[in-house]
Amino acid sequence: MVQKIAVTLDQTTVAGLDCWVREGKYPNRSRALQAAVNLLMEREKRTRLARELSKLNPREEKRLAEEGLGDESWPQY
Repeated sequence: MVQKIAVTLDQTTVAGLDCWVREGKYPNRSRALQAAVNLLMEREKRTRLARELSKLNPREEKRLAEEGLGDESWPQY
């Protein structure tokens, strides 16, 4: 489902959108804005993941990963 919204942009941004449309990069302003928003959303996901990963303590993660290695309590397959 698509939804129509109103946005306010400065002249430079509108000129850039119109240039992309004239060059055939996008069929219209709406598609150009949709592509830009999608790109920003993907970038946010990656930077959020990077921020969360930076919080990890490598030594603690290694310790947890190695915990139980050599433990014979695992069933044989």
